[in-house]
Amino acid sequence: MQAWYRGARWLWLLWPLSLLFGLISGLRRRLFRLGLKRAWRAPVPVIVVGNLTVGGNGKTPLVVWLVDWLRRQGYTPGVISRGYGGHSEHYPLVLNETTSATEAGDEPVLIYRRTGCPVVVGPKRAEAAARLASLGADIIISDDGLQHYALARDIELVVVDGKRRFGNGRLLPMGPLRERQWRLDSVAAVINNGGPCAPGEYLMTLAPGVLRPVSGEGEAPVPGSRVHALAGIGHPPRFFSTLTEQGFILERQLALGDHQAVTPAQLAELTDAPLLVTEKDAVKWPGGHNDCWYLPVDARLPTEFEHLLLSRLKELNHGD
Repeated sequence: MQAWYRGARWLWLLWPLSLLFGLISGLRRRLFRLGLKRAWRAPVPVIVVGNLTVGGNGKTPLVVWLVDWLRRQGYTPGVISRGYGGHSEHYPLVLNETTSATEAGDEPVLIYRRTGCPVVVGPKRAEAAARLASLGADIIISDDGLQHYALARDIELVVVDGKRRFGNGRLLPMGPLRERQWRLDSVAAVINNGGPCAPGEYLMTLAPGVLRPVSGEGEAPVPGSRVHALAGIGHPPRFFSTLTEQGFILERQLALGDHQAVTPAQLAELTDAPLLVTEKDAVKWPGGHNDCWYLPVDARLPTEFEHLLLSRLKELNHGD
């Protein structure tokens, strides 16, 4: 909702609802803290990758990075997710090579295809975590779920969009916040996607890879080519800027909502030139364009963040 980031005055009409949201979420958080509501603890460590705001902030690239990094440290990681946008006949759903984004949601499918690690989707994260541990994962990464206190966690990482940050700083629905910014004081690290960084934040940059075919045949477009661009992610302008920085000339830019799929009518206007999309759009691609390519990105994080993670992992005491 762009009004959250433009400071629209009419949002003050939603202040009573924002106050109610804060009271309810605060009460729920306190019930877990006091033990009146029980959190389930997995038999293996749990790392939550979340955010304070609704919408995409860059959690998925960080999750993929974590899977690769943890493997290099000798772990066998797995990922759990709510599977936003997916609809399965049963949960928890263990992803395989034939699982579609319609069933599991686009982000879990992307993570599974990029990493090959076990991925389990379910609205009850404790059930998904238990299923994942039974598959042999010795550490669990929760894609989102910072506010899902029914699942105990060992390490919390929060991703912040460096450009949009916290919008107007108000709670839902007046603003984009699920919890107030004081919550950052209790997490292990704040990861800033793209910068500029506030003090204490770790900068994450996204390095673009080589274009890969979605439905393309022949040679991929090269920098200097005129192309169309489409992005159904949390902040589409970031993708468009990346393409421009690489030298592509963007004839048309179609920005969709996070997780939103393109319609045939929208696609019909983009068939007269190569079409470049994000990797998240590629996993739910409906077809309809015979020259479509996606741009993968890889997260880059500072060694100081790696040292922090190593230190926190050594402090854990599971199974002792």
